[in-house]
Amino acid sequence: MKVLAIGWVNTKRMLRERSNLFFVFILPIAIVLLVGAQFGGEFTPLIGVVAADDPLAEAVLDALGDEEAIDVLTYPEETLLVRAVERGVVQGGVILTDGMWEVAARGEPIRVEYLARPDQQQLREVVSSLVARVMAPVGAAQYAARHTGASFKEAFEIAQALLPSEEQIEVQVATVGEALFPPTLGRFDLGASQQLVLFVFLTALAGSSSLILTRRLGLSRRMLSTPTGVGTIVAGEAAGRFGVALTQGVYIMVATTLMFGVGWGDPLAAVALLVALSAVGAAAGMLMGATFDNDQQASGIGVMVALGLGALGGSMLPMELFSPTMRTVAHLTPHAWALDGFAELVRHDGTLVDIAGELGVLFGYAAVIGSVAAWRLRKAITT
Repeated sequence: MKVLAIGWVNTKRMLRERSNLFFVFILPIAIVLLVGAQFGGEFTPLIGVVAADDPLAEAVLDALGDEEAIDVLTYPEETLLVRAVERGVVQGGVILTDGMWEVAARGEPIRVEYLARPDQQQLREVVSSLVARVMAPVGAAQYAARHTGASFKEAFEIAQALLPSEEQIEVQVATVGEALFPPTLGRFDLGASQQLVLFVFLTALAGSSSLILTRRLGLSRRMLSTPTGVGTIVAGEAAGRFGVALTQGVYIMVATTLMFGVGWGDPLAAVALLVALSAVGAAAGMLMGATFDNDQQASGIGVMVALGLGALGGSMLPMELFSPTMRTVAHLTPHAWALDGFAELVRHDGTLVDIAGELGVLFGYAAVIGSVAAWRLRKAITT
């Protein structure tokens, strides 16, 4: 009971600090939202169109609307479209002016305006190919009208009727090999597991400052003056670090599931993986708290170490994008093993048995680091 009491006091003290509330509860969810919104899921470009009441303009608008690679948003006037392009509401704009049919009937070139910001010029070729497809009968009709004496309307109808009979080039797309990320992966799933691993470890290391403060205020020595053994104090401090890490991890899992629909796979396996990760973070935080004598120094170094290990272990960039050598180096960190476990659960519907190896490595980290931390803390308290 004393171990749990000490751990509960440490957990409450950590969570009562207002600054910690932001880093423990708000920042992780904000980053998951940001990463998912920017890089997750599929993106369909949006094209704004100002179309006049003209047969050719309507044909171009229909062709743009039938294209699956883009979405179309119509605007009543040019000024609104220009403003939308400038503000990035649409990735490109097409202006189809009045009198396109009359211009074509006179045998003159038809002008179609395309608007885009300098960094959004990739869609020009897509729009140009669609416009060219619609205008193909127009060129043929103009040529026929000049050389046969037929009216432009008659020539256009004949050219439009003959166009579908032309042989079309058919392109078949096939996927070879295995995709890095399955199509069923949600836009927030990858970022959620990465931020969970990063922040659980980060918070645990940053929490080492409270352990240093406990030692500097003499609270540990006062507990020794009561019928409380050194082992109980050490276990209680470890429970406090573990409680904070586990609380944050559970919160991130529940919040991302409810807010973003993140799937964590087998619940039992996911919780087991979180427990193992929290144990590693608690052990590392206790080791720092037992080693340093300055809480500000420990907090700063803890943040740098946590961020460095997070970057190396795949919490900031998916390990699938690492080179084979860097992937091997990444597995020197507990982050990589935890992310491997979550990847198995989320992407491959793994079970507790499938992540037994990752759990074994993480609990091994916790045992080794925790033993050194317990020895160091026992020595710091009693000397």
